[in-house]
Amino acid sequence: MDWLSNIFMHPAGPAFLAIAFAVVIWGGVKLGRIKLGGISLGVTFVLFVGILFGHIYNVYIVKPELASNPEFSGSIAAMNQIINFAKELGLILFVYCIGLQVGPGFFATFKKGGISMNLISVCMILLNVGVMLGLFFLWFYDGSATNGENQFNLAMMVGVMYGAVTNTPGLGAANSVLPSFPEGTFGNDALPSLADGYACAYPLGVIGIIGATIIIRYLCKISLKKETEQIEREQEADPTAIPHHLYIQVTNKGICGKTVKELHDFLKRDFVFSRYKIGDEMMIPNGDTVLQEGMKLMLVCPEADMDAIVSLIGVRLKESWRKEINENTKYVSRRLVVTNPAVNGKTFNDLHFSTLYNVNVTRVTRSGMTMFASRGFRLQMGDRLLMTGTEENINRVKDIIGDTIKHLEHPNVGMVFLGILLGVLLGQLPIPIPGIEVPVKLGLAGGPLVVAILIGAFGYKFKITAYTTTSANLMMRETGLCLFLAGVGIQAGATFWETVANGGYHYVWMGFLITVIPILIMGVIARWKLKLNYYTLMGLIAGTYTDPPALAFAGQTANNDAPAIGYSTVYPLSMFMRILMAQLTLLLVIPLL
Repeated sequence: MDWLSNIFMHPAGPAFLAIAFAVVIWGGVKLGRIKLGGISLGVTFVLFVGILFGHIYNVYIVKPELASNPEFSGSIAAMNQIINFAKELGLILFVYCIGLQVGPGFFATFKKGGISMNLISVCMILLNVGVMLGLFFLWFYDGSATNGENQFNLAMMVGVMYGAVTNTPGLGAANSVLPSFPEGTFGNDALPSLADGYACAYPLGVIGIIGATIIIRYLCKISLKKETEQIEREQEADPTAIPHHLYIQVTNKGICGKTVKELHDFLKRDFVFSRYKIGDEMMIPNGDTVLQEGMKLMLVCPEADMDAIVSLIGVRLKESWRKEINENTKYVSRRLVVTNPAVNGKTFNDLHFSTLYNVNVTRVTRSGMTMFASRGFRLQMGDRLLMTGTEENINRVKDIIGDTIKHLEHPNVGMVFLGILLGVLLGQLPIPIPGIEVPVKLGLAGGPLVVAILIGAFGYKFKITAYTTTSANLMMRETGLCLFLAGVGIQAGATFWETVANGGYHYVWMGFLITVIPILIMGVIARWKLKLNYYTLMGLIAGTYTDPPALAFAGQTANNDAPAIGYSTVYPLSMFMRILMAQLTLLLVIPLL
């Protein structure tokens, strides 16, 4: 077995590193699927397996006599450098893919009730920092300490805080800023192992988030039945732009002689005529089609606009043309996919499908959601369009939008890494703040996240297309997260058990308080002051803590889409704030200690 022991005696070798990462990631993912009380830790369990692997290796392989060997210790140092690169690359991939995912809807979350919900979320994040600092000054701070002990303990408490809020990118952001401090800041040559504090606080953090949402339910005397009824009433009173199909006959003489475009401009409501009939002849309308008395129209509109459109045009018909449409081969319906980068970011007004090609788009499907194809609807790569027209005209439109599925299956890797390049450069840009010795940087986590969000939201304006399929995005994201967690865990394993034995168990209860107190305070305020629906509030809390297990619990409890709406409304800003606050807390507070 000399060949096997030889691998473990060369920790900087590619064979050992590949085995270490493979064992840790495989074991972590496998064990992370185990559910306790209906809750699983998912890929985060990779961190704990990494800690175990690192501990076993340092206790049973790295003997004192071996550690004193200069050649072996040099190999250990080289191993740590390689692991540092692997985990930082993993973190960059993870946060960049998150940014691409949330970018298109990032700024839209501030519309309507999103502002107040995001404000609650930001206050919750600031309270997390406040509770953490309060516990630090009450428990660890020593005004007479001059050996960097205070700075070391604060850094460890930041690790605890990010375990308590179950936010791994924040941990990465905090880790990335530690080397920027002057030598000796933390009392010795070794930097604080934030992953130790993170690992101590994480398990109770997951439980605490769910437990606190349950406590809010009883504190505010919430009835789940009434919350469900409220959601249903709101949906009935404010129907969203779900496409609604109907048939109308023109009876209003006041609109006869007007074109479809003039009717659009007069009504100022969204609708699409897909077909019309005069007598028994069925045709496809366009903007110049003139309305006539007795003309029968087949149209699609948002449910909220349906009554107003019917009352202006004429009377609603109960008949259906589906059988005729199926028998009539002249006009067909097709679903086409946007795969042409030139169309990305354009609206239907820009494309003039109806005017130029006599083809009407009635519905758009994006990420499983069906939306009404209003004239101002802005297209994205991967959108599926339902359109009607002749076979010839639809084929002409097909040449414009692409409809080449294979094109989507091959992610634009070059553009992804261009975005990462810009993100890394932005993350290293020093931002001086008066009174602070060390300039603030977005770092390897914040820079790529900001660039990815901007590309996702505005990339089409600069002809930048970084579209990835959902599966490709998830693959890159999960791979990056696993690399990061495995690297952090393997390195932290050398000191984790020593940290726990020397008082690290305090991190457990402190992390629990950091988790629960802000949720209870802001949750009660959101309920009593903002009258936020409990199911939406559950999603808001899960999104603020970027915690999928909490969202899964909320979804099971609600059995509707309200938690998902709350989660998606605050998640983008919360993720950005978590990463930013990780660095600001260290850069602003440590120089003052």
